[in-house]
Amino acid sequence: MFATAAAGEGLALKWPNDLLAAGAKLSGVLLERTGDAVVIGFGVNLAHHPELPDRRTTSLRALGADVEPGAFLEVLGEAMARWRALWRAGGIDPVRRRWLERAHPIGTPLTARLPDGSAVEGLFDGLDAQGALRLRLAGGERRVIHAADIFLI
Repeated sequence: MFATAAAGEGLALKWPNDLLAAGAKLSGVLLERTGDAVVIGFGVNLAHHPELPDRRTTSLRALGADVEPGAFLEVLGEAMARWRALWRAGGIDPVRRRWLERAHPIGTPLTARLPDGSAVEGLFDGLDAQGALRLRLAGGERRVIHAADIFLI
């Protein structure tokens, strides 16, 4: 569903869960598994956006779009249902391919802040078959990242 939104001018996806507008965070998703269920949380800056010290942010209103929350929620729900059906019918690959079409380009410099507090720099090298980030390191080796906070350099 973020891939649908990212079809707009200046919008791009950043692994694993952010929608950027001209490089500023507009929206994000958090997924958490509990038993056999997945809980999905959405954050979308419709009218306001926080000022953060470590990243630029924006809102739809700041971009010139005044969106009514109820209407947005309806469109989001419909998109979620479509993407869920696609995922159930075809697995992760169609979703992964569409995500890559809307992401920053291969070769984009990234910093990955890992859960243990360390950081790894490299170039975006796509996603593996399960959707994990592939990072090409300075020496040419590739590292698969399953969880990290990603920053565009």
